[in-house]
Amino acid sequence: MNPIVTVQDAVTAFADFMEPTNAELDTIEQEMPVILADVELLDAHITTLDRTPTELDNRRIRRARRRALAARVALLNRSADASLPGGAA
Repeated sequence: MNPIVTVQDAVTAFADFMEPTNAELDTIEQEMPVILADVELLDAHITTLDRTPTELDNRRIRRARRRALAARVALLNRSADASLPGGAA
């Protein structure tokens, strides 16, 4: 009887696509405030799925929405500042 073994580990153990590149990790780090703000907004919405939102819930959602928007604006402003040649304003 011959044992059946998988060869996937041997095939993919050293594949380049298994780990993110340094550029991808830097991009994730720059986008982390947006990701966290979106998670907070999603959490605020999830808490109101099975009940009628109270005024406190509505405030929490509005606050989370503002934080998510502010994080996106800050990310866009950083990327726009980095792409301007010669330090032009």
